Amino acid sequence: MKLLEILHNPEDEFTPIPFWFLNGNLSHAEMIRQMEDFTAHGVKGVVLHPRMGLPKRIKYLSKEYFGYIRTAVETADRLHMTVVLYDEGMYPSGSANGQVVEGHPEFASEGITLTREMLPGDELLAEIENQFLVARKTGGTMRGIHWDQEDGEPNAPLTADLLNPAAVNRFIELTHEAYYREFHAYFGTVIQAFFTDEPSIMGRNVYGMFAWSHNFAEVFTGAGGHLSGLADLFYGRENEDTILYEKLILQKESEVYYGKLSAWCENHGIALMGHPHQSDDIEAERYFHIPGQDLVLRWVSPEKGGLEGMDSTMAKCSADAARLMGRRRNANECFGACNADNNPWQFSGGDMKWYLDWLAVRGVNLFVPHAFYYSIQGRRKEERPPDVGPNNIWWPHYSLWSAYMRRLSCLMTDADMRTPVAAICKNRSLCPEMVAPLFENQTGFQYLPESFLKDCSVDAETQELICRGRRYQAVVNDLGNAFPQVSHQVTEDLADVHCFPKTPTLRCAHFVRAQAECWFLVNEGSCRIETALTLPGITGRIGKYDLWNDRAFRQASCLGKDGEQIRLSLYPRQSVLLFTVSEQEYEKLAAPPVEVWLPAPDFTQIRHDPRKCTRTYKALMDVSAGTLDEGVPIISFDGYDMAELKVNGKDAGVSFWPPHHFAVQGLLHEGQNEIEVTMTGSLANKYGNRAVHYGVR
Repeated sequence: MKLLEILHNPEDEFTPIPFWFLNGNLSHAEMIRQMEDFTAHGVKGVVLHPRMGLPKRIKYLSKEYFGYIRTAVETADRLHMTVVLYDEGMYPSGSANGQVVEGHPEFASEGITLTREMLPGDELLAEIENQFLVARKTGGTMRGIHWDQEDGEPNAPLTADLLNPAAVNRFIELTHEAYYREFHAYFGTVIQAFFTDEPSIMGRNVYGMFAWSHNFAEVFTGAGGHLSGLADLFYGRENEDTILYEKLILQKESEVYYGKLSAWCENHGIALMGHPHQSDDIEAERYFHIPGQDLVLRWVSPEKGGLEGMDSTMAKCSADAARLMGRRRNANECFGACNADNNPWQFSGGDMKWYLDWLAVRGVNLFVPHAFYYSIQGRRKEERPPDVGPNNIWWPHYSLWSAYMRRLSCLMTDADMRTPVAAICKNRSLCPEMVAPLFENQTGFQYLPESFLKDCSVDAETQELICRGRRYQAVVNDLGNAFPQVSHQVTEDLADVHCFPKTPTLRCAHFVRAQAECWFLVNEGSCRIETALTLPGITGRIGKYDLWNDRAFRQASCLGKDGEQIRLSLYPRQSVLLFTVSEQEYEKLAAPPVEVWLPAPDFTQIRHDPRKCTRTYKALMDVSAGTLDEGVPIISFDGYDMAELKVNGKDAGVSFWPPHHFAVQGLLHEGQNEIEVTMTGSLANKYGNRAVHYGVR
């Protein structure tokens, strides 16, 4: 069937496109070698990211700098790779590594503050109870690409005023136009997008101020605002003036920064990609041709769960914005500094799998791993670790990861999502507590930001909310009385699946893809899921596809009063795709194998190599001929982190998270068998603050 065909061999457009940190003493030969290595491991795209650690001899946007970028672009052309250009010398975007402000101090970031002491250069806006509301330069900086340009260092570049059209025009001329002059022949073919990275109006390391810009006082008062009313910003209070201020700042940022970049990219045949400053900046997503977000610093995590806090909304933020605007793809810059226990490099394969599933089940369909490091020499290994690619323990097996990301991306692209509930929201207020019960009860929903409400109507007969051709049977609402006439309640009838018993850690995405109705199911918890699952309203045959192992089987089911029923068993870090099939297609699917679970091996350690963070174990296992005839034998055991198994000297595969399961059909023989496993531990043991246990448990 078509669904399985496209998932078995996803096209290159679904490749992960990692940040490639250009952070070392670059050489053309080494750049070519690394890119060839990427493609050999299934990675067919890169974001060319100049990064902290570039030597001073390579000045940002210089002739020498562009020489290295040319090597990357020409190599990508030869290897049929995609290139995404990064629009900054580190981050946040918008300042051209400080060059926007050089010679133009008037372009530096501005803010307002409430103070008792006026400083030279301050612009007095209002006097309030013996305090002055003033506009002044923020002194905000960015992280640069050389070692003396880090936060707090004297050469950290100053950031530009992103609300000032002249400053943004200078940024575009210095950056985008320079890249286009150098590489215009590759735009729209090899070069597919420009990545803009969490632009910040005031810059980094600014406290006690709110965003402002030259002449913004006239804009604010012209719209009816009272400057004195902005004092409430500093006390966390809301009034008509603070509401107007937030609205006008968003409007100005959207028009002056995102709007200009979006138009430039469109006029030059490429996409605007990247992400806004905050995880719930949903209104800014409309300017991205590939909306995106940024999952870093373990803001959500397996141990915290995926439903609490502002950052838990980011995946739905980008995916739902893309759907509203008819964009095929939405991206996430994922894994950056997602170290466990505040221990650099303590990031496991199990963590990576959890994050991928967390993103995909919410609709993300383009993965931007953060990051592949050109170099981890010296201090470079300490700069926002870990490397999640060629310098990590799983790189020899990375084709498994790239294939999984491709399948997830392919699955969630061009999918017609089933979202019976509209979640009406404001920018920077996506209300995780409001939507958490929908996740926990496997009920699909679509965020509708307030700017889209003008496109909505209510069907008087069915009382369904209609927005841009989609219908919603119920509304959850953060905006008071918006659409009270949609009287349907969020009930179990609207759930994508019904679970008995209730299973709050099960996530479900329900959609139609390649003419098949699909349910992508993910165990987001730390315990095994065992539940009876009903697919409401579905009658007929069901298939089951394991995206990690690229295996499809028949799914046993029986028809209940509400729909087809199955038994669902999912270990932590496990996902599965259920899909409808015709009787003829069902017969073509393989019957699920009979699994024979062998006793856990009694391992004895035979080697320990601290330099490689490996421990090797052996065990002897007696197997009867009858056991081999019963079905597919499974060897299972617990341990950390990565397990590579050999049975009688032959490779049996690799497993990245516990419990480690290995199907060893054809590798065992009657009698005594030799089982050998090598466990490779976290690189936190080499580069972190403290040791992390590894080995068989």
